[in-house]
Amino acid sequence: MFKIVQFVSPKGGTCIECSGMSEDMELQSAWEQIGQAVIAMSWLEATAVLAGLAYVVLAARENIWCWLFGGLNGLLSVILFAQSKLYAESGLYVYYLLAAAYGWYSWRAGGPARAALHIRRWSWRRHLRWIVLALALSALLGWALHRYTDAEYPWVDAPTTLFSFLATYLVTRKVLENWWYWIVIDAASVGLYSLRELYLYALLMAAYTVIAVGGWLEWRKHYRLQAI
Repeated sequence: MFKIVQFVSPKGGTCIECSGMSEDMELQSAWEQIGQAVIAMSWLEATAVLAGLAYVVLAARENIWCWLFGGLNGLLSVILFAQSKLYAESGLYVYYLLAAAYGWYSWRAGGPARAALHIRRWSWRRHLRWIVLALALSALLGWALHRYTDAEYPWVDAPTTLFSFLATYLVTRKVLENWWYWIVIDAASVGLYSLRELYLYALLMAAYTVIAVGGWLEWRKHYRLQAI
């Protein structure tokens, strides 16, 4: 994006100058860092990225094999985020690892009489109760990270972590509105990872945001077909 600046020229009159060069340079630098990150990526990080993408795509399609890739992504990402001093994010992926096992079981036998689970909806009151709880815990976690660790951006890291806990649980129980949470969380994570100059993960979160929109549309279609 360019900002238009007006100034008086030596010959009089008004000239227009585009002052977007610095923004272009920053954007170019970000893309260069992404390219360098891809080239320098270890097998550990590459596998985590691919497993994460496979998980989100398969979850959006309501495919139970998403949990296998989700577990693999969780295991590898714990190490990667701990190295970047995003401790709440690292803890989040421990939770993802455990949630993957529960999600597999829940989707296969979490319905009535241990039958396969179907997509359901929560009332807005139930969502509101969980949102208030997540906000309260986010404030507590943010304070603890700020006070007792050297975590970067704890007040952003904490709420994305707590609401990701909630959203992941909603996926394990096939609650349709989980995609609403993921759209917001993934979009916020783009900013968080960009601040930490983890541009590859920021790009991945941008892709997740788009996939989450598709997941909402796909699950809503499946939900409506269940009622027929």
